[in-house]
Amino acid sequence: MRLLRRCAGLALPLLPLLHGVPAFAQSQGAPGGVIGEPHDWQISLQPGYSPVMRDVVWLNNDIVTPIIVVICVLVAALLGYVLWRFNAARNPVPSRLTHNAPLEIAWTVLPALVLVGMAIPSFRLVFFENRTNDPYMTLNVTGHQWYWEYDYPGQGNLDFMSNLIPQDQLKPGEPRLLTVNHPLVLPVGENIRILETSGDVIHSFFIPSLGVQRYAIPGQTIETWVKIDQPGTFYGECNQICGLGHHEMPIEVQGVPLPQFLAWAKLAKQQMAENGSVPPVSAVLPGGTVVASADQGATTEVAEATHREVTPPAGSSPGKGD
Repeated sequence: MRLLRRCAGLALPLLPLLHGVPAFAQSQGAPGGVIGEPHDWQISLQPGYSPVMRDVVWLNNDIVTPIIVVICVLVAALLGYVLWRFNAARNPVPSRLTHNAPLEIAWTVLPALVLVGMAIPSFRLVFFENRTNDPYMTLNVTGHQWYWEYDYPGQGNLDFMSNLIPQDQLKPGEPRLLTVNHPLVLPVGENIRILETSGDVIHSFFIPSLGVQRYAIPGQTIETWVKIDQPGTFYGECNQICGLGHHEMPIEVQGVPLPQFLAWAKLAKQQMAENGSVPPVSAVLPGGTVVASADQGATTEVAEATHREVTPPAGSSPGKGD
């Protein structure tokens, strides 16, 4: 037992260090204002930029990880003690003891208590991420092979498709297999109800830094929600294997101030009606002022971003806004 106490005493000072490893990985900033994407050598969760994801990070870093570390150290110490104390040299005649009631009760009750302690915050988080009671707007998300469809019913049923930008068409600074031709634009600081379904097979709408993870199932509508804390770009992807083009279903979310979102939605609805194109959010200033549109003699940069031609993946069909 003295050996066990020594091992535990040596391990406890290491817990803050082990707890700080994920924080170090999260502190690596992304260039160009992009804050919701994976980084090289990242070993933990992405930083949380929504109430749900902040709770997920807290549960992982402050509850689950310390418990795992303590259990691993305890089991390793017990194994080391058993190898040292009960080896053949020290015990030429093995004991015939087969039962120890107090010990058996302890190793049954203690793990159960650990599971209960982990279950309480886990269940609370599951219910918290399920839905919001006071949404500012509703977003309909439909998964297809292999692209996403976004519908804004509160913005005049604005509806467009979002396709992967192939690697040979990427611009400098755009991440491979994460950049799309028409990003999902959402307002910052507002509760947004997300209703998900699928038009063919099972998909999964997954945005790590926003804590969004829900399956899109044919014939069913599954609800979740998100509230983006600050402006930025947040990347995700379908993480449910859905066929040959599974890797071609990224999600790019651009969080912008509410006035900018409202002005962009109005401009997008107008351009969709006129020529079927979706303007970039950069066509509108954060205050809501429209810079230019493709039909108003926009600059080359904005005009090119307004309508990026993308060849649909094999087997998929082009949609609105392509």
